[in-house]
Amino acid sequence: MKPNRKHRMEKVIQYKNIVRTLLEEIAAMSPSTEEVETQVIMDEERGHYLLFAVGWEKSRWIYFTFFHVDVKPDGRVWLQHDGTDLRVAEQLIKRGIPKNNIVVGFQAPFVRPMMDGFAVA
Repeated sequence: MKPNRKHRMEKVIQYKNIVRTLLEEIAAMSPSTEEVETQVIMDEERGHYLLFAVGWEKSRWIYFTFFHVDVKPDGRVWLQHDGTDLRVAEQLIKRGIPKNNIVVGFQAPFVRPMMDGFAVA
């Protein structure tokens, strides 16, 4: 039986809150410096969450994505990138997002079915 629209919307709101909180916590671990700014990008309406660093360190251009997560209207949470050693998928699970609602988007579609318990799409 498909979840009703109200239940799905509540789930999406809950998942967005979880992702936002995690994003803010990780951002606090990676503060900006004079040279490199840590940027938190949140598009609440469309469910896009991104944390990255941008700037110059000595003579080297820095443009690095820490992580990128999308919360889709169907309630799936797409982990598009995890450039941390924090295992973002595990953090999302610990905070209440079921494994079967998380798609590890940076893994090829043919690999996802082999990832025990995660959503394939």
